[in-house]
Amino acid sequence: MAGIDVGGGGGKRALDSEINMIPMIDLLMVTISFLLLTAVWTHMARINADAQVPGPPRVDEVTPTEPEKQLHIEMRATDKFVLIWKQGNTVVNTIDVPRQDNVQSAGNVKVVRYPDLAAKIQAEWQMSGTHRDASDKKIDQAILHTDNETPYMYIIGVIDAIYQAHRPYNVGTKVEQVPSFNVTFSVN
Repeated sequence: MAGIDVGGGGGKRALDSEINMIPMIDLLMVTISFLLLTAVWTHMARINADAQVPGPPRVDEVTPTEPEKQLHIEMRATDKFVLIWKQGNTVVNTIDVPRQDNVQSAGNVKVVRYPDLAAKIQAEWQMSGTHRDASDKKIDQAILHTDNETPYMYIIGVIDAIYQAHRPYNVGTKVEQVPSFNVTFSVN
């Protein structure tokens, strides 16, 4: 058991006594735990001071730019793909591409390819893509829309077709070819 010897005086009677330290150590540990937990809570309770609130715009703010174009690929129909260029909520262009499921077997694995879709996506990006310069660090967005019953191998086939479109991209001092689109997956 922990204790403290307080030392004796010079008299006839011994002044030695023990102070039980265990309750004091328990109290210290509980206090430390409480302080650590409340420090985390106060950090989480902070509010961002630059929150955007409604009201008149500030003079130093930049005027908002128009939303970027995005390519939406609808694969809900069994006979066609629908490529839709949208800018915000506005439809800019719509293209129908016939759907031909080219299923190939590589051993036990079945792979679906869509070469017509890949060629059409590449042509559409060259005509309507916004981030074509090699020094541009942004990548165009493609959003793939499917239904809940679409098999996984068909979804991967369409994503592979989207990634067939390439663009130049500066990496250090050299220019490499990277996919033109960043794919976002949407299920309805």
